[in-house]
Amino acid sequence: MPPPASIAIRRRRRGVALALVAIACGALAAAAVHGTVEEVESRTGAPVAVVVATQDIAEGTRIDRRRVARALTVREVPARYAPRDGLSSPEQASGLEPAVPVPVGAYVTAPMLRDPRARSAPVAAVRRGQRLVEVAVTGGRELVAGGVPARVDVLVTTEGRTGGGRTFVALEDVEVVFARPARATDGADADGTPADTVATLRVDARAAVFLTAAQNFARELRLLTRPAGDRSRVGRAEVDDGGL
Repeated sequence: MPPPASIAIRRRRRGVALALVAIACGALAAAAVHGTVEEVESRTGAPVAVVVATQDIAEGTRIDRRRVARALTVREVPARYAPRDGLSSPEQASGLEPAVPVPVGAYVTAPMLRDPRARSAPVAAVRRGQRLVEVAVTGGRELVAGGVPARVDVLVTTEGRTGGGRTFVALEDVEVVFARPARATDGADADGTPADTVATLRVDARAAVFLTAAQNFARELRLLTRPAGDRSRVGRAEVDDGGL
């Protein structure tokens, strides 16, 4: 015997109500997940593509197209944890070779690779207390064209977490012992502008640490070539965005 019409109507209403509640709960859950994702991304940055080795690659092994497909892959990691000079596509490594052994699971970064066809840096004498540090910079094309050794001032531009920024003379009268045009794999400034030159500078240990940190965290490193024989001091020189 079929249920009375009033009971059937109540059942249908109850079913509709439950369906609406389920939809509302789903929407709330989706909103909560979206909010959590946005909160995490605000702290760690949006996911970015990085190249990772899927097998060990020995030093000096030429990375041809077959090895690109077999030994490299792309993963996404939060921008905060991605290497600043990491490759974003396996094809960027094609034709190059590792300058150091690359273990499975390691990020593949520009300094780890070298072009076997490129002119290598000459062996430069390093005296006690000195270090040779290689940095990707802007404004070094004339060093490549004019030759080295040369002397430069190093400008560093930083950008604060809440906006704004400053440019200052970080190092003065530094010797450049080698310079070459930058490759696509040599990285870019924080705003995405590719470096135009890779320069090897002769500095003391403290300056080498500073330059390495600036390479990783500053917005831009720029070299200003000094005229021959100019050993004058620049002194404190700094400009922030409020001074423009």
